[in-house]
Amino acid sequence: MLVKVFGSAVFGIEATTIIIEVNIDKGVGYHLVGLPDNAIKESNYRIAAALQNNGYKIPGKRVTINMAPADLRKEGSAYDLPIALGILAASGKIESDSLKNYVIMGELSLDGGLQPIRGALPIAIQAKKEGFKGLILPNQNAIEAAVVDGLEVYGIDNISELIACLNKEAELNRTIVNTADVFYKNIDFPEFDFSDVKGQESIKRAMEIAAAGGHNIILIGPPGAGKTMLAKRLPSILPPMTLEEALETTKIHSVVGQASGTGLMAQRPFRSPHHTISDVALVGGGTYPQPGEISLSHNGVLFLDELPEFKRNVLEVMRQPLEDREVTISRAKFTITYPSSFMLVASMNPSPGGYFNDPDTPVTSSPAEMQRYMSKISGPLLDRIDIHIEVTPVPFDKLSEERKGENSVCIRKRVIKAREQQASRFKGLPNTHYNAQMNTKQIREFCQLDEPSKELLKNAMTRLNLSARAYDRILKVARTIADLEGVSRLTGTHLSEAIQYRSLDREGWLG
Repeated sequence: MLVKVFGSAVFGIEATTIIIEVNIDKGVGYHLVGLPDNAIKESNYRIAAALQNNGYKIPGKRVTINMAPADLRKEGSAYDLPIALGILAASGKIESDSLKNYVIMGELSLDGGLQPIRGALPIAIQAKKEGFKGLILPNQNAIEAAVVDGLEVYGIDNISELIACLNKEAELNRTIVNTADVFYKNIDFPEFDFSDVKGQESIKRAMEIAAAGGHNIILIGPPGAGKTMLAKRLPSILPPMTLEEALETTKIHSVVGQASGTGLMAQRPFRSPHHTISDVALVGGGTYPQPGEISLSHNGVLFLDELPEFKRNVLEVMRQPLEDREVTISRAKFTITYPSSFMLVASMNPSPGGYFNDPDTPVTSSPAEMQRYMSKISGPLLDRIDIHIEVTPVPFDKLSEERKGENSVCIRKRVIKAREQQASRFKGLPNTHYNAQMNTKQIREFCQLDEPSKELLKNAMTRLNLSARAYDRILKVARTIADLEGVSRLTGTHLSEAIQYRSLDREGWLG
């Protein structure tokens, strides 16, 4: 008897439906074909034990299982459940009529229990797209999959529940999630707040501009000046994610098994990888490609602490994703594209000793050591960072103040107002939502200058020896400063402030 059960494979952040065909015939043997990996090949041991412990067994005949399309590589242990159901249906132990209406995925334990799977959200989206009635998967993934409207999602704890349901001896409980309610209930401010920051008004201003325009920023200052503290508070002033952004972000985290148990992710991600990270772990890839840190921080913040300590080749692979806001991983047989629209926040000491530019501390590093330290960060990478800001230590009288600074809620209101102006400006442009995403043509259209402003920018370009990309960055930042003020035309004041945020372009900065 031949039976077809439907599963799903995840490639990138999209899913592809897999047809699992099970045929039982005369003879002896167990044959699994269709390019399965080792985890799938081992499934017969898990399936045999799980069925045995629930009162069933694999029939002593020739069992042939084909995973179609047969030329597509399948990986992972999540095909245990559909293969087990296919064997039971083909041997006449369960009713097979309703199997064609559902996509079924799950890893079996030896007692028949189900372990969570990766990629539940992309699988649910694809199941709905292809017209399946529902999705059956482990209970731990049910809420994550149930955010897809118009798809019946059933979470189960043990294969025995599903067997009883298919034989019409019991009913499964459907998981229903009100996506909007859950999403907006979980939007909250993180534990870190800008009211904890004493002094540092100019740096807080730079962070507000970065948040308002989605600009990349680098903080340069001695140890203990508060660079990491400031960076951790940046997500608290970013606008809340839209439902569309939350869905895309959750899909990426779902693929690596890091989706939250509440369904959609409501908080913008904040990723802070260690400086020993490899280039593959940062941008994604591997034998079976997985998203890297830059994709896991999509729609959020990627914080690189102590930037010069990262390996140079690791930093250089970020150049293209920073510009294109996506990363493409190519293999001989397929190509995968992961979105990576993130805000880069980097911090660094100004010298190996850490105290260059600090008037109270003698410089202990030689000019050659400092040059070698700075050369770890290439010019093209620095060009892609819009705002460079020096962070100075906070004096004692500021630290000991009882008065709290402006809190994140107030700053966030101004940021949201500026973002609303940008959303209105870029309405109808598919890939541009805030100032940092503007291309050259849009910069020329939305950042027009009068003659005195042009002269000011020309002098700055000549004196600081800025590149064409730095010229564009200055105009983008000036546009954001104007948006925060609520004015439509750029002036010399906006440009002057934007030019100040190019510290590392200043001649003689290394002294």
